[in-house]
Amino acid sequence: MVLLIAIAFALITVDIRGGEQSPLAVARSAAASVFGPVENGVSSVVNPVGNAIAAVRDSGTRHDRIAALERQNAALKAKLGSSDITRNRAAELDKMLGTAGAGQYGIKGAQVIAIGATQGFSWTITIDAGSADGIRRDMTVLNGDGLVGRVTTVGPSTSTVLLACDPDFTVGARLENSMELGFGTGQGDRPLRIQLLNGRARVKPGDRLVTFGSQADKPFVPGVPIGQVVKVDTGGGGLTRTVEVQPFVGFSRLDVVGVVVVAPRQDPRDTVLPPKPAAHPTPTVTVTVTPGASVSPSSPRS
Repeated sequence: MVLLIAIAFALITVDIRGGEQSPLAVARSAAASVFGPVENGVSSVVNPVGNAIAAVRDSGTRHDRIAALERQNAALKAKLGSSDITRNRAAELDKMLGTAGAGQYGIKGAQVIAIGATQGFSWTITIDAGSADGIRRDMTVLNGDGLVGRVTTVGPSTSTVLLACDPDFTVGARLENSMELGFGTGQGDRPLRIQLLNGRARVKPGDRLVTFGSQADKPFVPGVPIGQVVKVDTGGGGLTRTVEVQPFVGFSRLDVVGVVVVAPRQDPRDTVLPPKPAAHPTPTVTVTVTPGASVSPSSPRS
């Protein structure tokens, strides 16, 4: 061991004193020239294998990182979606409160949690309010647009509402301004069918109807907007007259509704209906031609 250490120090001393011209420096240069290409070739073969091994070793960590990012993206999307839903529900609630305020209805707000009934093929919804919330059978259900339906079944925490578009649904209706009365029935996804009691009633497309009300305000309170006339039966001479009415409520997109738990003290008449849009006259262009005046075509501008 002592001999090897002495030889190593002797070689180091000779190398330092001889500089680049020393025998060891010349030997290193020659070795680099010979073994350099071999090292490059071996490196080109070994490096991909090493990279592959490193990639396999790190794949678990990379996969976990990608999964975490995907979860974060999903959470952000869900948060954005819930924000949109919250804003929409807040807007619907404000509109419904405005309708209830206009008619002086005392309402209990509820959310639609299911569509359709377990029995039959009725057009119904289930809401998250029941007898514990003061809901009773045959109460009027509305939203910000108008009449939704009436309560048919009540449980402790949920209730079933028969929609106004159901064929078994019947409601007393009254025409705006003219006070003509009739009875409306649902027709599924088609407009409501309203049969006016006066066969000679003056009615035209665009006329609006509200609920007439019921005795003891059940199942319907008065003044709730129903819809707008879209078609009038032209047949005359009968005892009644039939019109088709497009409901104000979109039954396929119900979310927030209100159950009328306190009826208004007075019939609100037509005050719950929104104001009709003002008609804007179409401007007309009048061309005046002076007798004897000649009109020559104008030359095009350069």
